[in-house]
Amino acid sequence: MIRRPAVVATVVAAVALTCAGPAAAAPPPGGEPCLPDSPARPTCISGTLADGTPYAFAVPADWNGTVVVALDYADGGESEPLTERLLADGVARGGTTRTVTGWNIRAAIDNQAEALARFEHAYGPARHAIASGSSMGGFVAAGAAQVHPDAFDAAVPFCGGLGGSVAQWNQKLDTVFVLERLVAPGLPVIDIPEDVEGARKAWIDALAAAQDTPQGRARIALAAAIGQLPGWGANPDGSAPPRPDDRDPAALERGAYLALAGGPLPYIGQAMSSRRQLTAVSGGNPSWNTGVDYAAQLRAAEPALHRAVRALYAEAGLDLRADLDALAAAPRIEADPAAVERFARGIVFDGDLRIPVLTVSNIGDQISTVAQQQFYGEKVRRAGKNALLRQTYVESVGHCAFSPAEQHAALRVMVERLDTGRWPATDARSMNRRASELGAEPAPRYLEFTPPRFNRPYPG
Repeated sequence: MIRRPAVVATVVAAVALTCAGPAAAAPPPGGEPCLPDSPARPTCISGTLADGTPYAFAVPADWNGTVVVALDYADGGESEPLTERLLADGVARGGTTRTVTGWNIRAAIDNQAEALARFEHAYGPARHAIASGSSMGGFVAAGAAQVHPDAFDAAVPFCGGLGGSVAQWNQKLDTVFVLERLVAPGLPVIDIPEDVEGARKAWIDALAAAQDTPQGRARIALAAAIGQLPGWGANPDGSAPPRPDDRDPAALERGAYLALAGGPLPYIGQAMSSRRQLTAVSGGNPSWNTGVDYAAQLRAAEPALHRAVRALYAEAGLDLRADLDALAAAPRIEADPAAVERFARGIVFDGDLRIPVLTVSNIGDQISTVAQQQFYGEKVRRAGKNALLRQTYVESVGHCAFSPAEQHAALRVMVERLDTGRWPATDARSMNRRASELGAEPAPRYLEFTPPRFNRPYPG
């Protein structure tokens, strides 16, 4: 697809009209000197988009024509180690924030294209424009690849929830529903109160109490297996424990508990705060578990965690079949169809890629569960666009736990793909070699990994 110069000229013209006020003048070329400690001697621009979202970019003095655009850059991105690495490569970096859009994912996706147009209005057309970001930023980068392939040349989503808006929150509903039924009756699942912090604390306390009993540990493991959480979580102080042995049920359960309730961003806390936000954006409840067979989800769970559930139930003297029957008989949660439709506009990934995409996910991510990568890859394969996709994995624990060198290596791969028209090697050994050459510390952790099949696809 030829993106430049015709498409860019159209977008830049539209931006000029958007920016123009009664006495507005065309912005000067380039930006102002900034980041005085940077050897790249960058200039920077900043401003606000049409909806009031801030944007910012840093551009090295020897800009090579490549720009990386990310959600969240304008909220501290200039101080991130990755920014200086890219500037040293001659690559510009910038983007927006989520402060205005929040869980309005489609608006955040469109903002990436608008921010790119503002950048090109100031600095001229980019040779390569890459959408990239982490967490929701990874989700948005993949969305930009699907929605705006005319604006972007490629995308590198890091730790994005690539099941799509509706699917990933159906999966989170499953986890919290099982916990409420079996561990913490009466705590919020869908209708999150205004006192989000109170709800979060109530859940953290209930899970801590359950973790102190064999029965509670067994049921926590069951919820984690059904919700496809990792059996590996960060310590309460944020430090990374060793990856549990797949043959150690107690260690896997402890990891699942930490994923749910430990570390700086516990799964259950995000399930409260973001659920409240996305319900407001959708104008109702966009999640459901009507027709879901939790016994079938357990059978299809990651084998090591499935084995751990059975071992822990036996140790606790609990009847696993009785708990599964209780879940089957429990009243289900129905979605508001209009809310589902609105939330799905955030994005449902169709796999019909028109630009190259390289995904990077860490296998111990408790927020953007790694099984969602299987769904995304399967969609791309079904669309016959597998040649445009590469998926990579990092052996680390916690949400978006990558080193700057691991991120840098992935972006270098994409630049090479755009320069040559061919994918360089993206196997774990090659990725680790690249990261090592870029000064990785700690040692790079790319690994060969096959994610489990995502159990809540939407549409199926």
